[in-house]
Amino acid sequence: MSAPEGAATVFWTRLEDGRVQCDVCPHYCRLREGQRGLCAVRANEGGRVVLTAYGRSSGFCVDPIEKKPLNHFLPGTSVLSFGTAGCNLACRFCQNWEISKSRRDETLTEAAPPTAVAEAAKALGCRSVAFTYNDPVIFMEYAADTAQECRRLGVKSVAVTGGFINDAPRRQLFRHLDAANVDLKAFSDRFYARVCGGRLQPVLDTLLYLKRRTDVWLEVTTLLIPGQNDGDEEIAAMSRWAFDRLGPDVPWHFTAFHPDWQMVHLKRTPAETLNRARDIALLSGLRHVYTGNVRDEEGSTTFCARCGGALIVRDEYRIASWELSAGGRCGRCGEACPGVFELKPGNAAAEPRPVSLSGAVRLAER
Repeated sequence: MSAPEGAATVFWTRLEDGRVQCDVCPHYCRLREGQRGLCAVRANEGGRVVLTAYGRSSGFCVDPIEKKPLNHFLPGTSVLSFGTAGCNLACRFCQNWEISKSRRDETLTEAAPPTAVAEAAKALGCRSVAFTYNDPVIFMEYAADTAQECRRLGVKSVAVTGGFINDAPRRQLFRHLDAANVDLKAFSDRFYARVCGGRLQPVLDTLLYLKRRTDVWLEVTTLLIPGQNDGDEEIAAMSRWAFDRLGPDVPWHFTAFHPDWQMVHLKRTPAETLNRARDIALLSGLRHVYTGNVRDEEGSTTFCARCGGALIVRDEYRIASWELSAGGRCGRCGEACPGVFELKPGNAAAEPRPVSLSGAVRLAER
């Protein structure tokens, strides 16, 4: 399985001074020959911007879809997760920093052409493929090609993304995807600039675009960091914005921070903070609010918005109880639960399992 080097891209501009400008994200990196952008995988080669990570991966894992986290998109099914290297944000708290902060091609150890990824997912019994660990925005051409191959085989595609992307690339990438979990890191431009090396508004624009102009199933995650983005006023403002602009049915995940990368001096997020944030969001009108990175049965259960009955009870990533009809309706009152549902699943991947792509492809060829 060979992978092309320096795959061609289209979202760039040639500048009068001889440099080229990458137009994928709001950084607008201006590159001289041989230079790479802040993401580390888009480079000026021969006077054009190429994707150096096309067709190569930092590794594969079969996960429960709830780990992405997606609680309303094919719950209880397996997803084949993979990423490349680099990122276009510089989050000081990054919990995948070995991959997202990598500036070395050696991180990309496995050749993984789009067709092979799709065939491997099918062979492994995965209902979807997730572009995760680092942001698919920076390898959007590779992600889009893989998503198209997945659709050919009846496999869905999921983006786990920070949403820091410009309008035209955004439209091109998400037209091929079926679901997305967008990390809304905070609700202040100051936090984005100081902690993430980005800006808030482009992320809000991505959320609005996905909800209003696509059929992509959308869920949102906010990692709460003690003393940084966990204040009641900020959570309330974010929840009101979500209710007003995205509507009450977009699932929201408040997840716990653990010390990592450049923020090892901070404490873990206490469960009480997550529960408080969940209460604030529910009071703001959001109907499906979850807690993550902690064991919390109520905070991981999907409830009916009409009768309050438990529709899906989860024990961490394992589904313990299922009260949805085949059409995604409450088994008690018949209210439709927003999401993408199939028949009751069987916990195909209750625990993450690293896999070899080459081994999965050989399985598919039998």
